[in-house]
Amino acid sequence: MHTVAVLAFPGVIPFDLSTPIEVFTRTRLPDGRPAYRVRVCAEKPEVDAGAFTLRAPWGLDGLRDADTVIVPGAADPTAPLPPAVHDALTEAAARGTRIASICTGAFPLAATGLLDGLRATTHWSAAALLAAAHPGIEVDPDVLYVDNGRILTSAGAAAGLDLCLHMIRLDHGSAVAADAARLSVMPLEREGGQAQFIAQPCPATPRGSVLEPLLAWLQDDLSRPLTVADMAARAGMSARSLMRHFREQTGTTPLQWLHRARVHQAQHLLETTEHTVERIAAQVGFGSPTAFRDRFKRTTGVSPHAYRRAFRARGGGARQPSTPRYPPV
Repeated sequence: MHTVAVLAFPGVIPFDLSTPIEVFTRTRLPDGRPAYRVRVCAEKPEVDAGAFTLRAPWGLDGLRDADTVIVPGAADPTAPLPPAVHDALTEAAARGTRIASICTGAFPLAATGLLDGLRATTHWSAAALLAAAHPGIEVDPDVLYVDNGRILTSAGAAAGLDLCLHMIRLDHGSAVAADAARLSVMPLEREGGQAQFIAQPCPATPRGSVLEPLLAWLQDDLSRPLTVADMAARAGMSARSLMRHFREQTGTTPLQWLHRARVHQAQHLLETTEHTVERIAAQVGFGSPTAFRDRFKRTTGVSPHAYRRAFRARGGGARQPSTPRYPPV
């Protein structure tokens, strides 16, 4: 079983600490078994977390055989990193352990030197401070998270959830991650600057809206060659009215919504089937594989082949695809 060690230290932000505990503890494999074993580790048994004092069941030795180490944010990101914690993190990195920071957890991670020469992110309000304190890091304040392979960083608050779901998806595939996202009442993917890994999902539409029947019809068969006029006729309104309703209820245009829906479906097929890129292009309604590749890369930041390599279903073999649906607001 994959072991996740969550590091607790004085001044730790409770939200950042609890996010990985909650997400990973609740994650289940398709057969119902827990996907992760979670440990809370600290240098000392009691940790001052500001509003309360917490008792950590594990010492820093809990990091030694962990598969993933999570470094939460700290109320004072400039506080010195205790030498024992510094050593525990660098030793974990030397063993090849995956290490991820949440929010200002990038600061203690940066203090170890593990982020030098890498791109990283943190809470937007602390990004300039991180860049000034550690000029060897390429700080990007405009993304939800950055994945450098064994070292990952996320922005503040809810971005920690995005990062945890991303790691679950890497470990166990999109179906397990989608279940974890539902338990957290989070979309598996949401809009963000990290285009390579955070695809832009189709805008959700409120239940009972005038567009709901049309969107359900579109999702049922994305392979149809459609124009705005076709969609307007299906909805029983003029093209101008359709454009207005789309802007009001989804924040985008009908064709942009359709393109994003097709790319989203293509992601699902790339993850869960052995179909060729050419076949998937036809399945999701693109006129040619070239047009599909161009649109897919524009939306996700990577090619279909690169996306498949990154998010292929773990454990061997392809899972049977199911039709993804976009949750209502």
